Amino acid sequence: MEIINLEGTEDTPKILLDKGNGIFEISGRSLPEDSAEFYQPILDWITAYGEDPNPETLFTFKLEYFNTASSKLILDVLSALEDIDGVAIDWYFHEDDEDMEEAGEEFSELVEIPFEFKTY
Repeated sequence: MEIINLEGTEDTPKILLDKGNGIFEISGRSLPEDSAEFYQPILDWITAYGEDPNPETLFTFKLEYFNTASSKLILDVLSALEDIDGVAIDWYFHEDDEDMEEAGEEFSELVEIPFEFKTY
């Protein structure tokens, strides 16, 4: 499978989807001008990955900030992951960032995927 490796910018998160090395991460800030357009290749990749996934998939979210439009697409990403066996989520947040912790907790209630919450 092709690796998706997008460097983060002020408005878009760093995205690394690497099946071969088992690295699946979205990190940084997510407020792209067109969230749907930005996240579509990621959703397509996850759909393709779901046809032949690794036995275990640990997907890491390490977001500092995301806007409302991004939250809908993060939920779409989680919903796509929900259909894949062996997926777990590591949700990272700054120790003092209650908003990001709560956002992770809300997402965890909306999908049937085990979440682990970690501070950094």
